[in-house]
Amino acid sequence: MSGSLWHGFADMGAVQRDGAFVVSRGEGAYIWDDAGKRYLDATAGLWFTNVGHGRTEIADAVAQQLSTMAHFSNFGDFAPETTVALADKLATIAPVPGSKIFFTSGGSDSVDTAAKLARRYWNEVGRPAKRIVVGRQKAYHGMHVAGTALAGIPVNREGYGELMPDTRTVEWDNAKSLLELIEREGADSIAAFFCEPIIGAGGIYLPPEGYLAEVREICREHEILFVVDEVVTGFGRIGGSWFASTRFDLQPDMVTTAKGLTSGYVPMGAVFIAPRISEPFFSGGVWWRHGYTYGGHAGAAAAALANLAIMERENLLAESARLERSLHDHLAPLADHPRVQEVRSGLGAVAAVQLADPAEALPFVKALREHGISGRAAGVGAMQFSPSFVMTDEQVAEMAAGVRAALG
Repeated sequence: MSGSLWHGFADMGAVQRDGAFVVSRGEGAYIWDDAGKRYLDATAGLWFTNVGHGRTEIADAVAQQLSTMAHFSNFGDFAPETTVALADKLATIAPVPGSKIFFTSGGSDSVDTAAKLARRYWNEVGRPAKRIVVGRQKAYHGMHVAGTALAGIPVNREGYGELMPDTRTVEWDNAKSLLELIEREGADSIAAFFCEPIIGAGGIYLPPEGYLAEVREICREHEILFVVDEVVTGFGRIGGSWFASTRFDLQPDMVTTAKGLTSGYVPMGAVFIAPRISEPFFSGGVWWRHGYTYGGHAGAAAAALANLAIMERENLLAESARLERSLHDHLAPLADHPRVQEVRSGLGAVAAVQLADPAEALPFVKALREHGISGRAAGVGAMQFSPSFVMTDEQVAEMAAGVRAALG
């Protein structure tokens, strides 16, 4: 194994000492390590392999695109044909009809794009004082400057100093906390509120009953843009719908996405922008000087179109809804184990097993591997479960059995 790779979110001293977990291939809901051992992929990579591993249809679509035109640019009036086709396709499934699609290279790009656009929008409509962007405790919004500053995970900000002024954090589960902030700061100074429908990397926390509708209404009443971060939940993860924003009828001003857009086969992100937010920029004479070289990459667009076609052909939105029930049925009984504090499940193809002792989380990831499960720790002592939508109920049962065996 090479010692040259610097892993993200890692104690590299420990990785150098103990070695990396090197994955060599995948098929469906399984992956294999470099020694040939098979594991159930409990997390769909990093939340993203919605259609499962080994889909040669996506690889073939990318190869065909790269051999025709790998990429060009979508700055100015340029546009790769495949990128145009993808934007039109995404507009048909957007939570808000008539949305415009701004492509990025990934989820962190999408969050920074939305943060900049929120401020620029208010400037264009004559309210430049609206600059504060608000996030929630426990929330994760990627690792670019805006997303790191906006998120509610203090440890991710340690050692950097002030990354971005005019960011605030409210309680993750109390809509009144947002109201109190508005009263303190004044609605005329707040540009946007960023909200994950399900808190993901912060520990997999489901929204309290009625919370999402309540904060949406607060934002509407106080003229604050409501930005839904669906980098994790978008493209079916929430169960039964393309987006949590659709399932909960949130009518967001912007939606940030990535991961499931291509099922992780190649990097890509997109921001869905509601008509009232895009209108000042489409009325003529306004330049938004923002973009990414590889935003809307033609090869990535081909991957996304192939991925979405698989989702539709195999009715994987319904399979995600099935997994919502299956994960709950098989994982909820683990709450009776003395090493488990609680199980959070029942909304989308995502769940968490919260360990009673958070210090056991990282060792438990390795214990899971001994029982043929590739898992991941999230938040403070939680085990993340977010399988691909092709995982069967029998495989969910196998996964739960492996977790119980690892618990001892």
